[in-house]
Amino acid sequence: MYDITQYSKDQAEKLGVKIRPSHNPKKKINVYDWNGQFIASIGARGYGDYPTYIQTKGHKYAENRRRLYRIRHNKERENPNWEGSPSYYAWYLLW
Repeated sequence: MYDITQYSKDQAEKLGVKIRPSHNPKKKINVYDWNGQFIASIGARGYGDYPTYIQTKGHKYAENRRRLYRIRHNKERENPNWEGSPSYYAWYLLW
C-alpha cells in the first residue's frame, strides 16, 4: 500500500479535496471532494513521484524528476477539460 506523504496531504488541502490510499491495486491515491464523493484514482503504483523521490533520493533528484514529468505531461494542460481530471490531480498532488 502507498503511504501518502505530508506533501500530498498539504496539496490536497489547498485544492479542497480529501485523499485516501487507493483500493485499486494499480493506483496510489483516491481523490474525493469534501462531501466524500469519489473524483478519481491517481498515480500508478510502481512509479515514483515527487514527494517519494524527496524521501528516497533527495531534493535535487526529485526536482529533476518533477521537471521531466511536467515536460512530458504539459500538453494535457491545454485540454479545456483538464481541471478536475485525474491528470490534474496527479500534477498537483504527486508532482
